[in-house]
Amino acid sequence: MKYSSLSVAVLSALVCTFHATASSTDDVEKIEVTGRAQQFYLDSQTRIGTKTDADIMEIPLSVQVLTRQLIADQAARDITDMYRSIAGVSEFSYSGVTFRGFRDDANVFYDGVRGDPFSGFSVPQLFNVERVEVLKGPAAALYGGGEPGGMINYVSRKPSFNEYRNVTVTGGNFSLAGASTELTGAVNESVAYRFGAFYETQDSFRSNADSENIELAGGALFVLGNNTELTTTYDYIVQNLGGNRLRGVPVDDDGNFLVDRSYNANEKGDYQDLEALVLQANLEHDFSDNLTFNGTLRYLDNERNQGYHESRSWIDVNGDGVADINDETIRREYRKQLRANDELSLTLDFVYDFEAAGIAHQLLFGGDWQHVKTDYDYFRARYEADGVANLNIFTLNYGETDPTTYNLTDMNRDGLERQRASFYVQDKMQFSDNWALMLGARFDYFDEQSMDTDTAYNDSDVTPRAGLIYTPTDETTVYLNYSESFNPVDPSQYEESVADPLSPETGNQVELGLKQSWLNGSIMTTAAIYQIDKENLVINNPDFIDGENNDIEPALINFGLVESQGAEFTLVGDITDNISITANYAYNDTLLEEGTISNTYDGRRFANTPRHQAGFWARYNIAVIDSAFAMGVDYVSEQVSLNGQRVKPFTIFDASWTTRWDNVLLSVNVKNLFDKVYAVSGFSERNGHFPGEPREVVVQLSYDF
Repeated sequence: MKYSSLSVAVLSALVCTFHATASSTDDVEKIEVTGRAQQFYLDSQTRIGTKTDADIMEIPLSVQVLTRQLIADQAARDITDMYRSIAGVSEFSYSGVTFRGFRDDANVFYDGVRGDPFSGFSVPQLFNVERVEVLKGPAAALYGGGEPGGMINYVSRKPSFNEYRNVTVTGGNFSLAGASTELTGAVNESVAYRFGAFYETQDSFRSNADSENIELAGGALFVLGNNTELTTTYDYIVQNLGGNRLRGVPVDDDGNFLVDRSYNANEKGDYQDLEALVLQANLEHDFSDNLTFNGTLRYLDNERNQGYHESRSWIDVNGDGVADINDETIRREYRKQLRANDELSLTLDFVYDFEAAGIAHQLLFGGDWQHVKTDYDYFRARYEADGVANLNIFTLNYGETDPTTYNLTDMNRDGLERQRASFYVQDKMQFSDNWALMLGARFDYFDEQSMDTDTAYNDSDVTPRAGLIYTPTDETTVYLNYSESFNPVDPSQYEESVADPLSPETGNQVELGLKQSWLNGSIMTTAAIYQIDKENLVINNPDFIDGENNDIEPALINFGLVESQGAEFTLVGDITDNISITANYAYNDTLLEEGTISNTYDGRRFANTPRHQAGFWARYNIAVIDSAFAMGVDYVSEQVSLNGQRVKPFTIFDASWTTRWDNVLLSVNVKNLFDKVYAVSGFSERNGHFPGEPREVVVQLSYDF
């Protein structure tokens, strides 16, 4: 890993500067408000979507918050365990999701800031996550370029003056074994600390695959005066995945697995190793009762090494002139790759509350800057000519090939350097007790250079957003919003030889929603309907032939219009002291309205876009024996793969039981209770569908001391 001296210097300077300028802390009394005692699943306070402290009922956007209690009850160790609780989100591949009909791999934030330590092909882990916040629809007005479906924000765990000490051990089937510890509390009246450590190892249900996860996280909270707090955190991550990068299992056109779901095209020695370091400093300062400041400096360094076998094409073993599944044998190539990111970002937000002409204003203004430098080395050996043995998918012949003997070719990849700078402003105007209007816009400037192609690209854009809020009663909110998205061109897609370079992908959404609070705030529901239009999609040019006519036809082109229409309903509630529930339903229809693209079905339907999704999870607390039982279900309707193969609908049931004895908590979770065989999503014909996990039992014993 390459640690940036600049980031260390900036972090040190930030701490020293604000410590020197802050007032004395000798007489500061620290008080933390932790919320009502019986808050399990319902948390209506968030900064997502507005960057201001707000109640979800007052935000003219579709927003969800997944609490730490929900994460714990579902024994969720990575984000894929939580998709059932997010309306309109389903699994695409690896960490990528389908978000209101659009594939999204990059709209991932931590504490409201870009910089994903798991970027690439790893799935975000949840050990260091306090809660997950989800914003539906375009987020560009505050958060910058990205897909129009939405964004996910992980709120990391922070130091606290409230003392908490815990150790947890974990076990389960597939040789699951792990342990973690969490320590936080006060050093003195003005400094708090946190330290966490996590280790887990498990075999996969996929052949030749296993995983090892290590994480060390913590930090310090400094009270620098009556109005100033500085929170510093670190997060060190090591992830070693054997037999990866995992692809799918071959299927027929009706979506039936042709071989056991444990199939894996990788050899035992294949790997995907990740090492990442995140350093972050957040400063909050109240200049007055009306003007506040929030600034975050974030440094990220991650490095990913991969060596894996990739299925390519069938071999005509039978000699009938047709290479297909009947021949049972598939060619493979071996890819050895190094990917590394070095990122530094700074985000500055100011919030000013004032009144003018009888109208109450909450004005947000600020900006962010991000610098990213990536390295990319790529070596490839292809087919038997380079020493890579073929694989019979029915009679698996693992171990007949050795990557140390392959004839590797340098694919001459390098990386890119990117700088993004922005300024944004948002004003929420409260005209009366019943009516409010939120207006905002963001200006972005992008400057990117590809070391692969030695090409440069720069662009700028303004993305607006508007939201109208009507609150006829304290329990009811009706909102209407309009927002836009902007996804800049990657410089590796930019070709100087082409007369008309690629245009950015753009989108816009109109959404109408109703939020309702029930039973004195114990339950909150959100219902929304929306339409998203996305233009200038970047796709492979059907007229481009690899290796020919490179100076005539570009490899990539802009085209078409995609329309996503849908409706969503969510319910979250701590109904009584003993009953908590989350439920959601989403309908989505994403169709290509102009143009033709390969990854659609019948020329129109997008891949991995289920029309119907539903999720449910309910917890019942049995106070007399200090225990709780929970049950959940996840339903996803039919989908199609990138090559138009059917992905069958599925319904999965989960259950959990927890029991407490004084400071000891025992929890047992069973995932895929009835051991259903299913595919979560489709991929390509040669790689098949991504299989869902079989029944998994997770047992955790936790001790607070």
